Amino acid sequence: MLKVNNIDVFYGNIHALKGVSLEVNEGEIVTLIGANGAGKSTLLKTLSGLLKPKNGEITYQTKQIGGKQAQMIVKSGISHVPEGRRVFANMSVEENLELGAYLRKDREGIKKDLENVFELFPRLYERRKQQSGTLSGGEQQMLAMGRALMAKPKLLLLDEPSMGLAPLIVKQIFEIIKMVNSQGTTVLLVEQNANMALSIANRAYVIETGKIVLSGTAKELQESEKVKEAYLGGV
Repeated sequence: MLKVNNIDVFYGNIHALKGVSLEVNEGEIVTLIGANGAGKSTLLKTLSGLLKPKNGEITYQTKQIGGKQAQMIVKSGISHVPEGRRVFANMSVEENLELGAYLRKDREGIKKDLENVFELFPRLYERRKQQSGTLSGGEQQMLAMGRALMAKPKLLLLDEPSMGLAPLIVKQIFEIIKMVNSQGTTVLLVEQNANMALSIANRAYVIETGKIVLSGTAKELQESEKVKEAYLGGV
């Protein structure tokens, strides 16, 4: 589905990604774990067209997308939930969700997907007329995910969905990620919370200072001594 082959990305003067290669197969949850500043968010921004790779290839469903405009990448079936939620604070919950479908023309499909988002996130339905800026952090994360799903993506890029949230809310968010995946959406998940990410993923990659240093099944990485020591609190 998605293949990243030996890409380099510069962020200003910083060589942020160095020869990164990975792949995500249809139907999977793949997680990318690493410390803050390792290059995780830079990779997602590159995949969604916000940054351009200096070299290397990014293919999605056999088509080259590296360096394409973000709008074209959304049209191709990729949605990005950025770090920090970034909802439109002065707009209602419902208006934010409708914005997620701005490239779509199928009104009946949009209506059906809005109902589906409200089923996934009942709290958003309860607050659908409320200004988004008044929501809690957990509710804003749900809204950001719901808005991305309104584009009807085949591949969902999630950047640090657990950041700043209480443990109980984090558990809910990860249950929803599993549910979204079970409904047919492939997921590439970037997370600092390695325990939670590996618990729901099929496969995983570890990134350090812009380079992929480990990869394997989620189970293999959970059992790796290096991963345990660096990311799982030594357990």
